[in-house]
Amino acid sequence: MASFSYKAVTNEGEVVQGILEATDRQAAVRQIQLKGQVPIRVEQSGQPAKAGRLPRLRRKRVGQDQIAAFTREMSTLLRSGQPIDSALSILMSIAGGESRFSEHLTRIRDALKGGHTFSDALAAESGLFNDFYVQMVRAGESGGALESVLSRLAVHLERAKEVKDSLVSALIYPLILLFVALTSIMILMTYVIPQFSDLFKDMGQALPLSTQITMAVAAALQDYGWLMALGIVALIFYFKWQMGRRASAKRWHARLLRLPVLGGIVRQVEAARFCRTLGTLLENGVPLLRAVAIVKETIGNYVIADGMEHVLTSLKAGRRLADPLAEHSPFPQFALQMIRIGEESGQLEPMLMQTADILDQETQTLIKRALSLVEPVMILVLGVIIAGVVMSILVAILAVNQLVAL
Repeated sequence: MASFSYKAVTNEGEVVQGILEATDRQAAVRQIQLKGQVPIRVEQSGQPAKAGRLPRLRRKRVGQDQIAAFTREMSTLLRSGQPIDSALSILMSIAGGESRFSEHLTRIRDALKGGHTFSDALAAESGLFNDFYVQMVRAGESGGALESVLSRLAVHLERAKEVKDSLVSALIYPLILLFVALTSIMILMTYVIPQFSDLFKDMGQALPLSTQITMAVAAALQDYGWLMALGIVALIFYFKWQMGRRASAKRWHARLLRLPVLGGIVRQVEAARFCRTLGTLLENGVPLLRAVAIVKETIGNYVIADGMEHVLTSLKAGRRLADPLAEHSPFPQFALQMIRIGEESGQLEPMLMQTADILDQETQTLIKRALSLVEPVMILVLGVIIAGVVMSILVAILAVNQLVAL
């Protein structure tokens, strides 16, 4: 048995919270429902607490995690029969009156009271909810199935987060390995090697070539290390400046797509995002032209995003989706063939969602396979560098001992 803290809503719209014992989260949810309450949040005690530090973080920035949680909770409340304004009031009380997200919810509720639609109120929140999100909500409003659309939207956001988290997790170990290795090399070159300079300074050209090179590099790092660090910072700012301009960023994106392994991963990720977003929009009644225009704004690679302009032009001319995609986007052939099959069979929406799932799985496999090759290469290269530095010093020490013996 484990302890679960929860927040729920009663039939009267009152927010209640407490702690209960259950075998798992689903059992805890069932216990709350048996009380006639609608569970909003159910978390195991000891899991990342959302009561202490997190509210302060939320005041600084509203993240995608919070948007996904809001979407899921809004769907749950609407399914339980709560009106939109009442559901917003409940979520405001849960978010906390001083949080930035609570301020957004207050403005949305005020806009609803002023006669605006829910989608228009979301669109007015300064880019907090992107065009894809707003169009999904608008489609739900027009079809009278807002709670169902919000539930699908929550699944979409949660799935996108899972894929992103898996990519980040896969890169953590190589980055830690690289940081530790570079730190070790810097300590050797800037602290350990200079300790031997007095011992070797009288040997002059009698030092082995490897030791001369090592000592010269160590001296350069000591004398000009600050200048090298300044150059690295300048390069970082220059790169950020380049990526902030669409024309130069597009050139970098094009180079990225041409890279042997990384380019393939980017194509897979963007194709999966395209298929999942487009499929979700089409399933909720958004017309194809409008859906592709929305998807274009969600694509991170400018080369692929600009190719969508040609796709839109072709669709307006009466062509099918798969043909202009094959001409103007670098998507994998598998994705293009699946889209073509979906169009020919009249099952484009489910085919897009299935393709996105397959591409996500293939992307994770491709990343794991690439990292399985990169990690030993990194270890080998960095090990050789460190071993070379150490051996150059040992060889010099042996040479000094030989001179002393003579």
